Amino acid sequence: MKLEHRRIHIEDIQFGEKTSVKNGILMVNQEELIEVLKEDDKIQDVKVDIARPGERIRIIPVKDVIEPRVKIEGPGKGFPGALSKMEQVGEGKVNILYGAAIVTIGDIVGFQEGVIDMWGEGAKWTPFSKTYNLIIDITPIEGLDPHTHEGTVRVAGLRAAEYIGEAGRGVEPDEILTYEMCSIAEEINKYPDLPKVLYVEMLISQGLLHDTYIYGVNSQLILPTLLHPNEELDEAVVSGNCVAACDKITTYQHQNNSVILDLYAQHGKTLNFMGVIMTPELTTLDGKFRTCDYTAKLCKMLGADGVIVSEEGYGNPDSDLLMICKRLETAGIKTVLITDECSGRDGMSQPLADTAKEAIAVISTGNVSHVVTLPPADKVIGNAESIATLAGGWAGALLEDGTLMCELNAVVGSTSEIGYHNCTVELY
Repeated sequence: MKLEHRRIHIEDIQFGEKTSVKNGILMVNQEELIEVLKEDDKIQDVKVDIARPGERIRIIPVKDVIEPRVKIEGPGKGFPGALSKMEQVGEGKVNILYGAAIVTIGDIVGFQEGVIDMWGEGAKWTPFSKTYNLIIDITPIEGLDPHTHEGTVRVAGLRAAEYIGEAGRGVEPDEILTYEMCSIAEEINKYPDLPKVLYVEMLISQGLLHDTYIYGVNSQLILPTLLHPNEELDEAVVSGNCVAACDKITTYQHQNNSVILDLYAQHGKTLNFMGVIMTPELTTLDGKFRTCDYTAKLCKMLGADGVIVSEEGYGNPDSDLLMICKRLETAGIKTVLITDECSGRDGMSQPLADTAKEAIAVISTGNVSHVVTLPPADKVIGNAESIATLAGGWAGALLEDGTLMCELNAVVGSTSEIGYHNCTVELY
């Protein structure tokens, strides 16, 4: 499979008469966008706003972040199986409005999710302070059951990204990145002396507000599945996870999975990247044994020498992470884990809910319990009072002057377990 990411660098978003891109400026006809989204009779109201890097704007509560794109050549269109008809993706050419993002907000079955600050202390912790954000505030009609409510908002975000992405169809890119990989057998023949490495991507799969979709199928319903890495980079995977904002993998981060991009960068040089195993994180004991055993079996059948495992969430999924590690290391497969820590506000608590002596190579993406103080915003898009019920927030977290105190738990992407974030390590 060969996939081209054709990046059109976006340097500003403005409202205008026609949705278009020219000289790095994305113009958006907000009335037309609202009309498109309100074609769904389950949506009562839509508001659209803009937030740019450096502006003293707070966005809360955020549901998802999505990169606007358009497929200009090859199979598939706009999140196959989840939004458009089912087609195999991973090949062709995609025009990307690079630097722009669709950010969905609103009351998601009771307030959920997190905060994005576009300036100051908060901006240091979220990668989406650096994108030009088009905020879509969605109000569904009253009386929807919780699953329909969540699905309505999720699909509206995808539709907004597809509508905006069309503006890039005829625009020449500023940058072209190519991702190409043949069959596993062909790649082994090409690089017989390089270690064969698989990526196991654990996905939240635990029920309402804890879901991920692969070609439109809820990952709760699948056994661990092998994907070509290009499929994830070509919109086959969509986030439906709306709880701990710090380490949820937004749809934007699936579209630009940083573990995949890093492995591609080393493919044929220091390692032979063989693909991605999508592994659901289930809540039942039988489910955990089934998925962890099956994941290890796939890795062994494919002859992996090394495996990188990334987690999504913490607590309950920590058991799956360590169970997979134990099985792989026992089979002689070198295993590296990527996880964040829930170490308490003083950093002194046990970081994971489970442990295993086989976990000897672990990368931490930060402590979700770390408390940050975010200064008052000049403008709040959404509802700042929702911090009281977000994971990482509490009653009284919003002070009278607009200052907001919260754990990193509440900051979107702050401890991303695929490494798509701004955390760094200081050495003393």
